Amino acid sequence: MSNPNVPLKYFIVAGEASGDLHGSNLIKQLQQLDKTCQIQFWGGDLMAALAGPPLKHIKDLAFMGFVEVVANIRTIFKNIEKCKQDILDFKPNVLVLVDYPGFNLRIAEFAHANGIKVVYYVSPQIWAWKQSRVHKIKKVVDRMLVILPFEKDFYSKFGVSVDFVGHPLLDAIETVGVVGELNAVDHSTFVVPNLNKNFIALLPGSRKQEISRMLPVMLEVAQKHPQYKFAIAAAPAIDLSYYKEFIQASGMPQIELIQGKTYDLLQMADAALVTSGTATLETALFRVPEVVCYKGGQVSYWIARSLVKVKFISLVNLIMDREVVCELIQDDFNAKRLGEELDKIMDVEVRKRLQVDYQDLSQRLGGGGASLRAAEIVYAEAQKETA
Repeated sequence: MSNPNVPLKYFIVAGEASGDLHGSNLIKQLQQLDKTCQIQFWGGDLMAALAGPPLKHIKDLAFMGFVEVVANIRTIFKNIEKCKQDILDFKPNVLVLVDYPGFNLRIAEFAHANGIKVVYYVSPQIWAWKQSRVHKIKKVVDRMLVILPFEKDFYSKFGVSVDFVGHPLLDAIETVGVVGELNAVDHSTFVVPNLNKNFIALLPGSRKQEISRMLPVMLEVAQKHPQYKFAIAAAPAIDLSYYKEFIQASGMPQIELIQGKTYDLLQMADAALVTSGTATLETALFRVPEVVCYKGGQVSYWIARSLVKVKFISLVNLIMDREVVCELIQDDFNAKRLGEELDKIMDVEVRKRLQVDYQDLSQRLGGGGASLRAAEIVYAEAQKETA
């Protein structure tokens, strides 16, 4: 048993908005299980609300695409070295790595070499590409906690035992209260639209590179669909002035901009245009009809296309193993196609079919309690280190 007089120490590394969300729910459960725990972390505002300021904020870590990574390679390597030093200085009982594989697998290798217990929470998508990473994971990760039902079978093919804990988004969504109104960034009040004007949420991503490619096309669609009311879900880590540049260029100053309240917007939305990523699954779990959007840099896209081994890019379709929601990728992502697909998901029969599929999707994800199950494993691993 652990010494009750010596607090257990946890170091958590999350590098993206989704990791900040999952990391915050993990911290919440750890603090319930282990009242005296000490936590240091790399993450974002959600984690900071529970555990104090991060040693490094996700806004300084979010690089996406091959070209962007190469352009910022010196900064990335400096961050890796700083993270290693922060871990050594803190001397945690357990290191928890949340997704973010390009960075976190390097940290896992370092921690393993230094005798630090490694729990990886939210598996890298090695089933999609870079399957060879499974061998490194087998070597340097002590416990792998997966959140998608097919991942357990994938790992078992390589002789790797993993824990399927369920998807933490189900926990996050269960805690959301009923919303009647929101404050837009100009401090005006954004009220639930009436039934005569359907409301469409725009989710252009959480990184500047994504927003610059996705938002102008989404705004063009909004301009051509005056029968709908639109609002942009602004990521907490992105300065609002960045969004306002695109809004001004679109000639649509009336578009609402709501920051850090994506779940509240989704509760109100009749439909959503969503950049590929965790947000596609969040939108589905709120039962909102959606069109999934993706456009990367040409070089990054063609490299990825040659490497990726899956049929779909959205988690919704991957989990269901068929096309439930429309995916507009690269050249297909344009204002004409996006507007057409938006109109389709406003059709009553299409919406009914989607609701049946969304219910099935939720059941496949294993129900609530993922964050608690993950925290119990992390806590148990930390206790072993002081036994």
